[in-house]
Amino acid sequence: MECLTLKRSNCKNCYKCIRHCPVKSIRFSGNQAYIIGNECIRCGQCFVVCPQDAKQIVSERETVKIMLQSGDPVVVSLAPSFIANYDDVGIEAMRSALKKLGFYDVEETAIGATIVKNEYERLLADGSRDILITSCCHSINLLIQKYFPAELPYLADVLSPMQAHCKDIKRRMPNAKTVFIGPCIAKKDEAAYYEGIVDAVLTFDELTQWLKEADITLEKKIVPLQESRARFFPTTGGILKTLTQQRPDYTYMALDGVENCMAALRDIEAGKVHKCFIEMSACIGSCIGGPVMEKFHKAPVQDYMRVARFAGNKDFVVDQPDMLALQKGFSVIEHKLPQPSEAEIKDILKQMGKLKPADELNCGSCGYNTCREKAIAIFQGKAEISMCLPYLKDKAESFSDNIVRNTPNALIVLNENLEVQQINRAALKLMHIRAASDVLGDQVVRILEPADFLNVLTTNQNIYDKRCYLAEYDKYVEETIIYDKDYHVIVCIMRDVTEEETVRNKKEEISRQTLEITDKVVDKQMRIVQEIASLLGETAAETKIALTKLKKTITDE
Repeated sequence: MECLTLKRSNCKNCYKCIRHCPVKSIRFSGNQAYIIGNECIRCGQCFVVCPQDAKQIVSERETVKIMLQSGDPVVVSLAPSFIANYDDVGIEAMRSALKKLGFYDVEETAIGATIVKNEYERLLADGSRDILITSCCHSINLLIQKYFPAELPYLADVLSPMQAHCKDIKRRMPNAKTVFIGPCIAKKDEAAYYEGIVDAVLTFDELTQWLKEADITLEKKIVPLQESRARFFPTTGGILKTLTQQRPDYTYMALDGVENCMAALRDIEAGKVHKCFIEMSACIGSCIGGPVMEKFHKAPVQDYMRVARFAGNKDFVVDQPDMLALQKGFSVIEHKLPQPSEAEIKDILKQMGKLKPADELNCGSCGYNTCREKAIAIFQGKAEISMCLPYLKDKAESFSDNIVRNTPNALIVLNENLEVQQINRAALKLMHIRAASDVLGDQVVRILEPADFLNVLTTNQNIYDKRCYLAEYDKYVEETIIYDKDYHVIVCIMRDVTEEETVRNKKEEISRQTLEITDKVVDKQMRIVQEIASLLGETAAETKIALTKLKKTITDE
């Protein structure tokens, strides 16, 4: 089943999920992360590390509420890690609270753990298994089924404690519905895949919210029980602690974390491991480090101590089923993806800006361990070229550098101490500076009058297109000064308008000379007009008006 959903509006394209996914079962498209179902091992790490809560667990609360209304008894199988999640709340208090929600009864999954432990001891005593890997963790089972199929013969073909317990409940109460409650996301998938054993799965977080909505308070009460050694199961090495019989010719070890388990499986694949019983857990710390626990209740030392104090030193009294009733089949789960040729990998690497081996930084910022792994993921449609941080950085720097270098405008960048941090070629040319190194780090006063920069810095009022004359360089410029408070820099852009200013000055000089000539003509004409005024009469006034209009026209130009 789909255990996790994506809240797309929350996904911020940070790639944190792919960096922490041990099997890289996440695909990116349109800057959104998508879980690849047939590759995912349901470990929940993407849910744990997502800083924006874009990954959300699929809730089965409504399904359980419908069960409670059906009339059939609904019995809870409560994961032994509950004692770590609910401080100082024992099984009696949990039973009391859950009955208020409508459940018929509550039992500890540790009962099923005892049944499973007994079966492991039987398999070990049989002596026919060279290597035996525990099958309690569904994520580890999926890891082997999908990524290490050659090691399937070593995986114990035994039900998980959740399944063994729920099956035992249904044996005792044939019409009962079973609900598992624990810290695990993978159990939702396990329950859905192996139908008819577990009817629904809730997480501790789902239960906590339900109790809160129902205004039910958990009583802090623990009743000691010596026959409860299987309560150790949710801790790393907990299965080993419960074994009462161990073969002297076997090595017993406990591994937690998917990476450690994968390393062991590679050693097994290489034929380096023999006569070994291996307890494997996908989560660091085993079930008390499950995704829901890690997300909402991360206290590994305290959690282990709570489990240790809660566990007894004897086994639960159980009615051990026949071995056939506990058998569980595992098959290979195919997830074949197209593999690129070496030429195709190199072509993708070139598109990523990896032109030679030295360019392959293998920084892991994209979530893949190497650039080649990333290139293969791109070929398979799981990743995008833009996920490469060094590539994007180089591309952005190259783009901005090209603009800065080739723009005809002079560009100077200062820090808040008015020290030159960057200067482009156009600025060097404008101010007759030989090389950028001659002024980088120096105060701007060395090359420009600092008054405008100080004014922008102190008032936070930017200057736009201010025309000024740089006397020391005999240049006219249009000056724009912008203070970027976020990056603590002052950017100055100067457009050389010396030629425009020269042309404008020439036009003004021509206009001035024209006006002077016009004035002289008008004066001369007026004298002539006055001399012949008596002869011309009214035409004298008309001539004056015409000449005055001519003068005004020239002045306006």
